[in-house]
Amino acid sequence: MSAWPEKYVIGLTGNIATGKSEVRQMLEKFGAYGIDADHLAHQVIVKGEPAYAKVIQSFGEPILDVDEQINRGKLAQIVFSDPAALACLESIVHPEVRRKINSLVTLASESVIVIEAIKLIEAGYPELCDEIWVTYAPLQVQLKRLMEQRGLTEAIARQRISAQPAQEDKMAAADIVINNEDSLDNVRRQVETNWQRIQFDFLKRDN
Repeated sequence: MSAWPEKYVIGLTGNIATGKSEVRQMLEKFGAYGIDADHLAHQVIVKGEPAYAKVIQSFGEPILDVDEQINRGKLAQIVFSDPAALACLESIVHPEVRRKINSLVTLASESVIVIEAIKLIEAGYPELCDEIWVTYAPLQVQLKRLMEQRGLTEAIARQRISAQPAQEDKMAAADIVINNEDSLDNVRRQVETNWQRIQFDFLKRDN
């Protein structure tokens, strides 16, 4: 049972360019309340937010733009090339994101919640959730999507992929693996099947 007994919570993760957001959006259309933890991670480092000063203290003022906002591109260049720097950033950001998630889940009127986070497992979120979903796509598909959809060079795309834990590690922790190596129609069928199962399981739990 999740950290919120009155809710059924799906923890959704997967490596870069494997389709996490598409799966979350599909679940939202079925009636779930979606939380994008990665977007929250961007919010908590905005000037005036809790993690802002700590990030500057750790990485220095050169990461700031002229408006004194943290330049995420500059910050990404540092953390994606240095595992220790990435771990430092996560230690600052994750606790603040977790607090925001708790507030959003508590206030949500929907019974089913989906929390999307690329570092869901590493941040300890599985203990909060009823089940873990992991999206999967082969390396060549990830590279193609990053290059075509985000305009990254192959070298930078490979760097972003290699900075993350192996997909197999995440899949080993999954209750459900969503295969996203071909069409979105296939992904939608997988999501719908599991949505229907959750409706039955949640109804049974309530009774």
